[in-house]
Amino acid sequence: MHYKPGLHLLCEFKSTENQLLNSSSCFHSVLDQLIERHQLHKVGEVYHDFEGGGFTAVVCLTESHISIHTWPEFELATFDVFLSNYQHQNDEKARAIYRGIIEFYKGTELQKNEIKR
Repeated sequence: MHYKPGLHLLCEFKSTENQLLNSSSCFHSVLDQLIERHQLHKVGEVYHDFEGGGFTAVVCLTESHISIHTWPEFELATFDVFLSNYQHQNDEKARAIYRGIIEFYKGTELQKNEIKR
């Protein structure tokens, strides 16, 4: 078997949905739905809400990870999703999760990088 590089999407986006950028609870819910919809496998997660607003989260998957950090005071967030292609071709799943998060936040992409690794 030969390893096929996975897709790592990294972005910074702007959102005026401050109530969504303020707390991790809605992100947690939508991300769980996306993980289930795309038949990924969660193995661990950490969510931290900051006093005064904003949050950070990292979800570890058997396929790799998803993370976010928000700054509601600047209407900004950074987000990344990396899915390995070790056992399955997951590039389209990575793109679908990326689109799902941007749509959820009604985000405007400021910067996006796609890395095959």
